[in-house]
Amino acid sequence: MVLIPEMPAIGRGFISRLEKYTFDNPAWTIPKEKSSRRVSIVSSAAISRRGDKPFSWLANNHRVIEKDNLDLVMTHVAVEYDRTAWQQDINTILPIDRLEEMAKNGEIGSVSNEHYSFIGSSDPIKMERSAKEVAERMKDDAVDTVFLVPV
Repeated sequence: MVLIPEMPAIGRGFISRLEKYTFDNPAWTIPKEKSSRRVSIVSSAAISRRGDKPFSWLANNHRVIEKDNLDLVMTHVAVEYDRTAWQQDINTILPIDRLEEMAKNGEIGSVSNEHYSFIGSSDPIKMERSAKEVAERMKDDAVDTVFLVPV
């Protein structure tokens, strides 16, 4: 990740104008034991399945990534983002293999079949509708733990 002062002017300006999101109900639940948790990943890497509509600058929606279809492309628009690591190992932006290893070793209960990607350059307030849709999908899949991967 680049430091904000080192970002190009357009990126610095965008970040500095974002409003802080506040939660009306910041309720949290007591987590299950690690060995029984069902985990899904949310990445801000702007990845999507090959053939899906690519993310656009300031997109406020998401893409569903199925763990059995990892033919992915990245449409992350930040020029300062070095794509080298993810091109060599997808686990740097979507650590599905690491979660599967944890499930196999009994460290977590299971890994969801669906994971989600957003583009990190979007205004979080404008992403609320999409975030609620992802939350509903996770609830329907009995996901109780979310692994956030900021890019």
